[in-house]
Amino acid sequence: MIAIRRLTYTYPQRSSPALRDVTWDVADGEFVLVAGASGSGKSTLLRCLNGLVPHFSGGVLAGQVTVGGIDVVTAGPRVLSRHVGFVAQDPEAQAVLDRVEGEIAFALENAAVPPAEMRLRVEEALDLVDLTPLRDRPLHTLSGGERQRLAIAAALALRPRVLALDEPTSQLDPQSAEDVLRALVRLNEDLGLTIILAEHRLERIARYADRLTYLAAGRVAHDGPVREVLPRLPAAPPLVQLAGALGWRPTPLTIKEAKPFAAAVTPTAAPPAAESPAGLPLLQVEGLRFSYNGHLTLKDVNLSVAPGEAVALVGRNGAGKSTLLRCIVGLLRGQAGEVHINGRPARGRDVADICREVGYLPQNPDDLLFADTVADEIRATLRNHGLPERAAEIAASLERLDLGDVAAVYPRDLSVGQRQRVALGAVTATRPRLLLFDEPTRGLDRAAKEELLALWRGWLAEGTALLLVTHDVEMAAAIAHRTVVLSQGEVIAAGPTRDVLTATPHFAPQIARLFPGRGWLTVADVLAALN
Repeated sequence: MIAIRRLTYTYPQRSSPALRDVTWDVADGEFVLVAGASGSGKSTLLRCLNGLVPHFSGGVLAGQVTVGGIDVVTAGPRVLSRHVGFVAQDPEAQAVLDRVEGEIAFALENAAVPPAEMRLRVEEALDLVDLTPLRDRPLHTLSGGERQRLAIAAALALRPRVLALDEPTSQLDPQSAEDVLRALVRLNEDLGLTIILAEHRLERIARYADRLTYLAAGRVAHDGPVREVLPRLPAAPPLVQLAGALGWRPTPLTIKEAKPFAAAVTPTAAPPAAESPAGLPLLQVEGLRFSYNGHLTLKDVNLSVAPGEAVALVGRNGAGKSTLLRCIVGLLRGQAGEVHINGRPARGRDVADICREVGYLPQNPDDLLFADTVADEIRATLRNHGLPERAAEIAASLERLDLGDVAAVYPRDLSVGQRQRVALGAVTATRPRLLLFDEPTRGLDRAAKEELLALWRGWLAEGTALLLVTHDVEMAAAIAHRTVVLSQGEVIAAGPTRDVLTATPHFAPQIARLFPGRGWLTVADVLAALN
């Protein structure tokens, strides 16, 4: 179905290629998982399949790419759109119209599909991804998972032979991600659709894929059956890491496969007791209520974060997590309740005043990027706060975030993971004592996450407080002292992370699901308990 021969591609105004001498084949009906570090070429490879590279992006391409026998460079995106459905990292960026049914029909109208056939195809696409009950809903009322499924439905309406998806679960809670993946598996198995899926959270996808292709610096570093390739990767899921450490063979990909091995594990030490830093809270939320258009979104929320403490805020898409962060920094005004920051009421203060004490990173990093270069983003923050712009400190900050080699690059030309780190550098340039992060690890590979966690641990040791909205339960298990679960605007669980995540099946990390009742959250917990 896909044949790539000696493909090398360089973006405009870049000195080094994004893809280097790639030769790669995908059979008709295969489900292929594409992995690799941020900036390794995953998104570029997917965009080569439908002609966006090079027809939209420009640049220099050498080699050959064919899909279903069609030469991509010769045919271009107009022809390839009938054969390759594409779902980008950000589903909101793909939406054109304001209602579900119209959004699916839009591509068909542009392709001059007759009305009778169009009606049939829209119905078919809605049914394939279980969106029929939502056909008349405005897009702004959809959850993240529903938006992802809508983007897939719009791509499927043209009945492509290949579906290419770029991190389709990056902003979904575990249950919504599972729903999307099961829909993809059904399309692959029932329709024989060829699926190419790029993803960082391999623990979600590994069991569904036939094959894993791992890119490194624009080259195919590993390619083969998932069970054989995963143990060789630096970004292996926790289950695979544990299997390697304890010598489990064959490598289990699911909790079910790992259960027989886990039954033989006998701990020799109890998990360490959870301890949260003490002290007067830097953030105190009391009885906060907020409504959108008369619909109560936050219902009497109580929350506190102490100096040196990391608190994870988890919940389903649409639970009110992002709304809570916006209320804290003053972007939204609660109808009742109080927010105190460092002992001072936030009511009556403007956003700029609050953000001198609070660093806020929204879900979409592009909202914060407006300068011409990455380094200028840091300088702009320092300038706005009247702080000195020391070149050595800016360079050190960018190096800590692994952005030193792109300091002079236009931020919006970077990958999603890199843009996330640029925005993180901008909001933390003033070193505020309270940081609010909304999905801060979205688009980040494992190595970048580990570097970020090390940076956060250093800040926590200095007394900085972190409130993290996240769907990445593995990250929450690694950093959070306490976890708060939000559901339909209400706090339904709160306490030490070890207690909350092990008692909440939807948000339990892989290790907690493998060893229920043991109090273990991470691979390090298991190995420590086994001495």
